[in-house]
Amino acid sequence: MRSLGKYFIFMGSLFTRRETFSTYIRLITQECINVGYNSLFIVGIVSVFMGAVTTIQTAFNLVSPFIPDYVISLVVRDMAILELSPTIIAIIFAGKVGSSIAGELGTMRITEQIDALEVMGINASSYLVLPKVIACVIMYPMLVILSIFLILLGGYFAGTLTGILSSVDYLYGIRYEFIEFNITFAVIKALVFSFLIASISSYKGFFTTGGSLEVGKASTSAVTNSCIAVLLADYALAQLLMG
Repeated sequence: MRSLGKYFIFMGSLFTRRETFSTYIRLITQECINVGYNSLFIVGIVSVFMGAVTTIQTAFNLVSPFIPDYVISLVVRDMAILELSPTIIAIIFAGKVGSSIAGELGTMRITEQIDALEVMGINASSYLVLPKVIACVIMYPMLVILSIFLILLGGYFAGTLTGILSSVDYLYGIRYEFIEFNITFAVIKALVFSFLIASISSYKGFFTTGGSLEVGKASTSAVTNSCIAVLLADYALAQLLMG
């Protein structure tokens, strides 16, 4: 409970004694490049192979002659939108971006750079952490939308090139009884997950104590706690919005 209270106090400190708007624009732009653009490769590779593997495994399990082929792409579509892209990519995002945020802030803490900012009268938490949180909230939903497209694309190539189903059946299954709210649900999950990953990782890194060994421990703890928070939020959102 003490850590939870400290976390909420830390979140509140992000919005006090803020810098000028132009300063945040520059910082947020740089962080968007760090957390978004630099994550494109890993998100793209994982998404394509998730789509391919999901298509093959779904086709392997749907062996009944009474089940039409287009059901394969329908299952891949719903899995990609509802769970694979928002949640699985969030775990990867936590491992790459979350550990980076915690390590960066932890290093700044043990080298007394954060203390120097506070001595100069700058709110270090707002100056260093708020742009990271905003950048993650902006960029991660975009990565999720890209991941959904790449999962469907990977499934298309895996299904058509191996002869599991025709391109006509695959495209028909993607369009069949599409529920628009699923996209909204995926974006909501992406917003919540990105905030949790960025804020928890920043919290762990900002309050690092000790030396370089503790920075590594803070990065590990940030990833672990972020993944747990993502899974808990995943269940809560599913229950609230689709239960």
